[in-house]
Formats: sequence, structure tokens, C-alpha cells
Amino acid sequence: MEKKLTGKVIVVGDNIDTDQIYPGCYLALTDPKEIGSHCLEGVSREIASTFPEGGIVVAGRNFGCGSSREHAPIALLAMGARAVLADSFARIFFRNAINLGLLPVICKGISRHVNAGQTLTLDLDAGTVSVQETGESYPCEQLGEQAMLILEAGGIKPLMRKRFGKE
Repeated sequence: MEKKLTGKVIVVGDNIDTDQIYPGCYLALTDPKEIGSHCLEGVSREIASTFPEGGIVVAGRNFGCGSSREHAPIALLAMGARAVLADSFARIFFRNAINLGLLPVICKGISRHVNAGQTLTLDLDAGTVSVQETGESYPCEQLGEQAMLILEAGGIKPLMRKRFGKE
């Protein structure tokens, strides 16, 4: 996993729950492209179709609240999201995201400082996110060593396969 990520931004609000991220009516889908096409449909039907490849989702407080549905981070990845930056995350979503290989980063107040369409650069080593258009930089919480190992492997399953020598 890259330690410096740059991508265009979409901004969503506070308390975006897992049913808004990936509505339950699509749980039977298995094709990743189709799953991604319904991502964030509970917020706006246009998000998935206009999401910039390799983009970054910026959210307010309590992103991923609701059920422990693993489909939410899977849908974000399938939509093309490289990371989610939020003021705060629901704990189970945060852990599911890491285990599935989606980078969740806590940047308190970030949702008030960026606008949709701007370009952000997230520097994981420095613990900062910079807004290209304004030159402003904001602090982010750094992830622990174990979380980074999981993310660098692409998720918990790839890490375990590598660790135990199974393909």
C-alpha cells in the first residue's frame, strides 16, 4: 500500500450508516462491479456513477454506523475508493474496513475543510492530509502497526494466506 495517496474527493455528511453506504436490497449481488454501482445509493443515486476512480470519501462524524455489514467497505472498494477520511467512524465499520483492505483515517474536522471535487493528498507517514487547491494541511490520526500490516497485505485474509503460506 502506498504511504502517500492523492485523489479527488466526494463529501458526505454525519451518521452515514451501512444501509446508506450499501442498501440491504442489494445483499444478494456478488459481482464487484455491480456492487460498486450501488455504493452510497442511500445518500445519492449519482455518487457511484460519478465517483472519480481512486477517489477519496470524506465524511463527518460516525461514518459507518448501523449494522456490522461487511458489504459497506466492500462496496466502497468496488466503487473505486482508495480511502475514507472522517471526523470519526463507527468502531465495527472501522475494523471491517481495515480487515477488508479499505483505508479508514480519522481526521477530526476534515469534513468542514474540504469540498467535493477538490484533490487531497494523504501522507500516512506524516499523519497529514493536504488540500491541493488551498495548500492547507490538517492532522490525521495514524494507524497502529498491526492495522498497517493488514492494509499493506490487502486485508486480513491475504495477510493470513501469506503468513501461513497458502494461496
